[in-house]
Amino acid sequence: MITVRSWAVYGMLAAIWGALLGWQVAEHIRVGKRLHDNLIEQGHTKSSICAKLMRSRRFAGGLISKERLEGALNVLVDTNELRAVELLNSANEVVASAGFHIDLPSDNQFQNASWGGGTPIQIYWGVGTAILKYRTDLGTNMVLDVVLSSNELRSMRNDRLAAESNNPAAPTLILSNQPAERPDFSKERPPWMKEEVYKDIIENRSAHTFVVVMSDEPVLASESNDLWMRVIIGLLGTLAVAGYAVAWRTLIQTSELQLRLVRASEQNLHLKELSLAAAGLAHETRNPLNIIRGLAQLVAKQENVPPEIAAKSREIINETDRVTAQLNEFINYSRPREVRRAATDLGAVAGEVVRALNYDIDEKKIQLEVLVESVVIEADEQLLRQALFNLVLNAIQAVPPQGVIRIRASRRSNEEAFIEISDNGPGVPAENRGEIFKPYFTTHTEGTGLGLSVVQQIVLAHGWEIQCVANEPAGALFRISHVKLKVKE
Repeated sequence: MITVRSWAVYGMLAAIWGALLGWQVAEHIRVGKRLHDNLIEQGHTKSSICAKLMRSRRFAGGLISKERLEGALNVLVDTNELRAVELLNSANEVVASAGFHIDLPSDNQFQNASWGGGTPIQIYWGVGTAILKYRTDLGTNMVLDVVLSSNELRSMRNDRLAAESNNPAAPTLILSNQPAERPDFSKERPPWMKEEVYKDIIENRSAHTFVVVMSDEPVLASESNDLWMRVIIGLLGTLAVAGYAVAWRTLIQTSELQLRLVRASEQNLHLKELSLAAAGLAHETRNPLNIIRGLAQLVAKQENVPPEIAAKSREIINETDRVTAQLNEFINYSRPREVRRAATDLGAVAGEVVRALNYDIDEKKIQLEVLVESVVIEADEQLLRQALFNLVLNAIQAVPPQGVIRIRASRRSNEEAFIEISDNGPGVPAENRGEIFKPYFTTHTEGTGLGLSVVQQIVLAHGWEIQCVANEPAGALFRISHVKLKVKE
């Protein structure tokens, strides 16, 4: 269950995460706007350079040679930044261009904006390019040099000289590359130019708009890099927030586990006290049972006792023996395991266990195989003898008459050994292999269910491991592993 304090912490982390993502989005938008403004500024600078080129290419009377202007603009065009330049008349017709051909969008596709001191511009963001339209009023008129032949130029020059001789006050046309002041064509036209040609030039050849095509690939690349950087920052922030959330959750769980451990420790102490009390009670119970058993034996041994009373006396003796055995098992199980490690000969301990159970082995005519190397291990000899005794006794109870039991022990490495007790009995079902070491779990009708629990206690007290696996082709196999060998000093 999530507490109010945890909800407050998670809410604060969510707010920090949202603020971080919002900040990155706002910064990306700001960077994108700044990049676009820089591109517009570069376009404005290019258009200013184009205007200076136009003024530098003027002839007298404000006329500009299209070929000379386009030649200068082509030098200015750089496909990496400035892709193309076009000059449009009032009807949006091209009067001069440089760079690649532009298919201009319609006017309603452009976005109106202003730049600098209020200079009106129109912007169209295309694929890989940005088209900028700057309104201008330079009074520039475009004429085509190729339209005028040498004879026509000579005729125009002769007409000019004749006009000057007849009217010395007439203006002189000087073909020059130097900038010239723009004449007022609305009041005066060059004397050598016909009226209809002059009107056509004014209407169709005057430059009213600069169209500058800039490459926005650097802008897109910078935006992409900035976006990736913001994404990485967002991911790192997300991981940091998630890490803090997990750390807080882990801290809460650790606190809960510590509280549970304290409670479990108190409960274990209480159970230990109960266990000691139960062990004491069991120990005190054996004395009355021994008295009952002795009285039953006295009754059974009397000569004039009726057969029925003698039989009942023997039943009392058998029941007291069974209860006493269970009490002994319980006392043995509840006894604290204090391991006193010493150098112990594994082969000698196994031989003592076999001799102690030799009567039971002979009674069932069991074939016993002892394959134990004479290795010295670190163990409590008395506890080890008890563990092996219980395992071999369990195997004797499991196998049928003339069954086979194998005791095997050997080195696994220079530091460890293993012990195995196997039989060819019915074996232990897979679903019961995790239960057989629990107290009072038994599959034998006469078993107490504490023998294997005691074995596990002894094994774990030594720091070893025990497991029950299937013995092929039939039976069960108990393996004790990680048995430490005695290191020679």
